[in-house]
Amino acid sequence: MNDTKNNPAGYSIEEGNAASRNAYGWAKKTFANRTGKPGEAAQDLDGGFANEIRFGNARLGISSDGIGTKIEVAERTGRYDTLGFDLVAMTADDLIVAGFVPTNLSNIIDVNHLDYDVVDQMMRGLHDACNFAQIAITGGEIAELGNRIGGWPGAKMNFNWCSTAIGSLHPSLARPLSGHTAQAGMTVVALQSPSFRSNGYSLARKTLTRLFGDNWHEAPYDGTDADQFATWGEALLAPSLIYSPGISALLDAGLPLHGAAHITGGGVADNFKRVLKNGLGAVLDNLFAPLPAMQRLMEIGDIDAETAYLYWNMGTGMLLVTEEASAAAVVASLQASGYRAQVAGRLTAESGVTLRVGAGELRYA
Repeated sequence: MNDTKNNPAGYSIEEGNAASRNAYGWAKKTFANRTGKPGEAAQDLDGGFANEIRFGNARLGISSDGIGTKIEVAERTGRYDTLGFDLVAMTADDLIVAGFVPTNLSNIIDVNHLDYDVVDQMMRGLHDACNFAQIAITGGEIAELGNRIGGWPGAKMNFNWCSTAIGSLHPSLARPLSGHTAQAGMTVVALQSPSFRSNGYSLARKTLTRLFGDNWHEAPYDGTDADQFATWGEALLAPSLIYSPGISALLDAGLPLHGAAHITGGGVADNFKRVLKNGLGAVLDNLFAPLPAMQRLMEIGDIDAETAYLYWNMGTGMLLVTEEASAAAVVASLQASGYRAQVAGRLTAESGVTLRVGAGELRYA
């Protein structure tokens, strides 16, 4: 999928997936270094969103991620205090979908040249995000790397920002959530995402550049929620919602989860397939409506639904698998924690993910 028609974001999905599998293959060859020792690496979550390390009876989760090219949107708009929510969401929510309650985070900021005010905004936002998620920031570094770091030329500071988070397995769980206990007929619950999160920006930026030119971030925004954003830059900068507190509360209440997927890069179907084991599939016929900004980009950018659902979360940030009898209680618990949640579909004995959305039926094998 290298041509522009099939790959409008401008990069090879297959090559990226292959490179990730190869990198993880090399990583797994080191697991034997800790066999029978503190820090032993488990393989129960092979292909999942986080991984597990064991210290005696303690089972910890670890996840590393960054916020990608959403940084360019911050550079263009000159606002950096919301990016911390994106950074925490990318790692904390990868932990919680495996049943690990996030506890600590370390981060590294690589910059071309240091700007005190920009870093202050970034760290203030990270502080606010970690307070929301009840995480302690217990490590970090700022590295000045000169022209090794690039970005939008008009920015006060160009940078990359990544983090690693750890968490402890929720005490109600005997093993991490992986989808292995899921069965056909179980219910899928969706949590709404109010933003792009930190994925799909290559397609969004390429589309906006084609439509409005190099200064696309200043173009007036005309989605149905235009009362919230004046420009396309502001619309794309909307911060990620962190789901881990809500999922932790759900587990605290003893409600059953049999799998969970964080909907980030790769869209709805590809991420959900990561927790569909034993040949199971799903029919999702009641997902949240696409975000207004995504819907507007589809309209003005001539982006079809199949492409949009492949690259973007389309308004759904997380999918949970629970028992049919517990679905209403799961939704109520999430709503009580301040999240928008609804039953989105069910698991099937037939493999593959089918999305029944406003644009029609989309099936992903």
